[in-house]
Amino acid sequence: MVRRTPEVLTRLQDSANRAQDKAFGLLKFKSLVHDPRVTSRVGTWLGIAFTICFVTGVLSHFIQHPAPWFYWPSRPINLYRITQGAHVISGVAAIPLLIAKLWTVYPKLFERPAVKSLLHALERISILVLAGAAFFELATGTFNAAQNYPWSFFFPTAHYAVAWVAFGSLLVHIAVKLPLIREHRRKEIDVSRRAFLRTTWLTSGVAVLVFGGSTIPFLRNVSALSERSNNGEQGLPVNRTAAQANVVTVDSSWRLEVAGPNGTTLFSREQLQSMRQTTAALPIACVEGWSQTATWSGVPVMDLLKAVGAPAGSAVRVSSLERAGLYNSTTLPGVHTSDPLTLLALRLEGKVLDLDHGYPCRIIAPSRPGVLQTKWVRRLEVIT
Repeated sequence: MVRRTPEVLTRLQDSANRAQDKAFGLLKFKSLVHDPRVTSRVGTWLGIAFTICFVTGVLSHFIQHPAPWFYWPSRPINLYRITQGAHVISGVAAIPLLIAKLWTVYPKLFERPAVKSLLHALERISILVLAGAAFFELATGTFNAAQNYPWSFFFPTAHYAVAWVAFGSLLVHIAVKLPLIREHRRKEIDVSRRAFLRTTWLTSGVAVLVFGGSTIPFLRNVSALSERSNNGEQGLPVNRTAAQANVVTVDSSWRLEVAGPNGTTLFSREQLQSMRQTTAALPIACVEGWSQTATWSGVPVMDLLKAVGAPAGSAVRVSSLERAGLYNSTTLPGVHTSDPLTLLALRLEGKVLDLDHGYPCRIIAPSRPGVLQTKWVRRLEVIT
């Protein structure tokens, strides 16, 4: 009988481990970036990007679907432009960060045993949920920014719901890994690992440049996607044309209905033009992330409400000639109707509104999503 010493047994066990590692491909995982120090740093920046994206996304949701307690100011006029731009840009920056984070940790998928305990199983499931939700959010958000929808579900509802799943999973993951993050963030990073981190930051920066020009004016000359905020009728992009809204023509008998405490008053376009006109430079800021400032002229909504006896700060339901669209009727809160820069616009860049921009008149209000700047207005109704 061959007697096996502890040293021989150790060598045999090492050989067995190497054979198992080879079977699962672990011998290939020799890159220096598969390191907790790198993971903690990339994860920190990914967490920051995701937090900005989540918070600004929730804001955008409540602006479009306000709860009774929610308040959104009309000033500064560029506020929504900034928050929605930050939403899209942080989401774009998160894409390379997420890929880099997964690259640093993917060898753990091949660890054996696959499940060490119930707690370990729950941790793995939470990571799977986080990764799946994060990819869903970033992928669908990117398609939305390009106005491409290769799916059957309603994007805003699904995107908003999964955002809570993704952010909740992120908080659980951070809570579990926080001691490890603190430990490894204090450790030095060598040259090879620093090169990987620099490449990750650079890739995120390039992604921001490619998309950022659609919302940040000084980046437009270096952005591959800046055409979304440079072209269009009267120098302004159009997301939804009159033809798409089935507003082919506007009859000469058109009258604006304004319903208030003193009844309903009808205004022709000529009568609207004879009223006090205000001209203001206001941005159109769309949920896809693009925005552009233009010069609008029209009647302050507060003047129209005063004409029908409505108190200042009344909320107004705005109805469009577009009959079937999701946003053919919107609500303009009192904080906006009392703002002198909230206009029933009649002219754009000194010219009569093009039909695609909402002729005969449209709403343009400061710090509002473009989708709520109702075009082809036919009726204003005081509701409070």
